[in-house]
Amino acid sequence: MLTHQHFSFCYLKPIFPIFAPMSFKIDKKEKFTLIKTQVEKLDTNVAPALKSELVVLNTGGVKNIVMDLSETRYCDSSGLSAILVANRLCKNAGGSLVITGLQDSVVKLINISQLDTILHIASSLDECENIIANATIGKNGGENN
Repeated sequence: MLTHQHFSFCYLKPIFPIFAPMSFKIDKKEKFTLIKTQVEKLDTNVAPALKSELVVLNTGGVKNIVMDLSETRYCDSSGLSAILVANRLCKNAGGSLVITGLQDSVVKLINISQLDTILHIASSLDECENIIANATIGKNGGENN
């Protein structure tokens, strides 16, 4: 006869913490949407939420995105994947992704991955605006919409 019952519980760590602080700030401008990361590491803890937000923005009609990574000192393959998702979504919508504020370690990763040849990288927000304006003019045959 069994007098004790044994139960084992398995604790699964949630992918997205329910009460996690926002890891990025979104500011809709006239010609683009600015996404400013507010984390030191763009990694597996942040990238899934960023990708989800990118899809929401894209579904809402956002075509041009400026991604400011000035607070991000580290980026892993998940972070690069989020950047590439942003680039693809913008491109498929007829817009552009421009990234700015890159720290040296992130620049090295982008260069090693040879993504510097396909990504628009700017050194300032003004340069980002110029890149988007020129891309818009080029796609509209001289019209700036």
